[in-house]
Amino acid sequence: MSAPGSASAHLTAENDRLASVLAAAEPSTPVPTCPGWDLRSVLKHVGRGHRWAAQMVAGRASEVLPPRDVVGGRPPEGGADAEADWLRGGVRELLAAVESVGADTPIWTFTGPKPAAWWIRRRLHEATVHRADVTLALGRAFDLAPDLAADGVSEWLDLLTGRPTAGDGPLAAGATLHLHATDEELGAAGEWLLRGEAADGGVAVVWEHGHGKGDAAVRGTASDLLLGVTRRIPSDDARLQVLGDAAVWTRWLERTDF
Repeated sequence: MSAPGSASAHLTAENDRLASVLAAAEPSTPVPTCPGWDLRSVLKHVGRGHRWAAQMVAGRASEVLPPRDVVGGRPPEGGADAEADWLRGGVRELLAAVESVGADTPIWTFTGPKPAAWWIRRRLHEATVHRADVTLALGRAFDLAPDLAADGVSEWLDLLTGRPTAGDGPLAAGATLHLHATDEELGAAGEWLLRGEAADGGVAVVWEHGHGKGDAAVRGTASDLLLGVTRRIPSDDARLQVLGDAAVWTRWLERTDF
């Protein structure tokens, strides 16, 4: 997602979609893709997360803010409409905080200090993936624009590969994995080539956009690949075509929880 302004608009729109579907659903509905959660858990998690990010940005945080210290981190009483407004309000707080401190101001993140605008993209994809959780819990098909879904895959890979290397990683040294979105309009943005590289302390994973033969290749729409890499659908789901050594793909999924 190249421009902060574009990411801001997408975050607002996708969070609105999540708020709307939650407001119209039974809060106690179980969410199978998040074991032990119901729809109200998703509301609390995403809404508090928006404010958590906003307050770290506003405070120019150099270390993590404990989630229990988030101001306004609980949804209000007053029913579905009040809860939906609360969820939308967290995004407004984040966008206002980024505008206030400046998009390039360094802020704490999971992978080291990053520009404040980093949090807009992070919260965008948090909202899209949790909308997938809600949609699947309600027995509906998940839809997401191919360019947003592809950016979600890239952002997820950035999160995973930005963590320190320790021991055996999700790919063995020298192993390769190719992800290929079948949405024709994506071009190179819809292909990812991942490989394991020996590094101090273990095996690091690096990735780049592009076409190449991997030990395993996984094909599907960008939306289904996003569901696959975030483990919202099984590794052998019919929506994904796995070619080559399927064990490379299953190892990747088993070792990429975040």
